[in-house]
Amino acid sequence: MELSNNSKKEMRAIGHHLKPIIMIAEKGLIEAIDTELERALNDHELIKIKININDPEYRKNLASEICNKHRATLVQQIGKVALIYRKAKKPNAKLSNLLRPA
Repeated sequence: MELSNNSKKEMRAIGHHLKPIIMIAEKGLIEAIDTELERALNDHELIKIKININDPEYRKNLASEICNKHRATLVQQIGKVALIYRKAKKPNAKLSNLLRPA
C-alpha cells in the first residue's frame, strides 16, 4: 500500500514517541519474530522495530522483506530503527497507535 506524503508525515509524528517493540538480532527473521510481528501489526497498526545488525544494506533489505512478508508499508527507516504500518481489519481503539488519543 502506498501512503501519501501527508499520511507518512502524520505517522512519523506518532511514531516519534513510540518505543521499538520488536528487536531483531543477527539470527534475522525466525518464526517467533514473525508471529510477534503479525500480532503487533494486528493490534497496533503502526509499530517501531529495531534491527540490531551492523550491515546497513542488510538492514534495509530485511526491513523490505518484513514489509513484503507481512503486507505492510515501510513508513521510515533511520539507522537501525524502522517504522512499519499495516491497516488492521478491525482496529481496536484501545490498542491502535493511530486511534488512541495522544
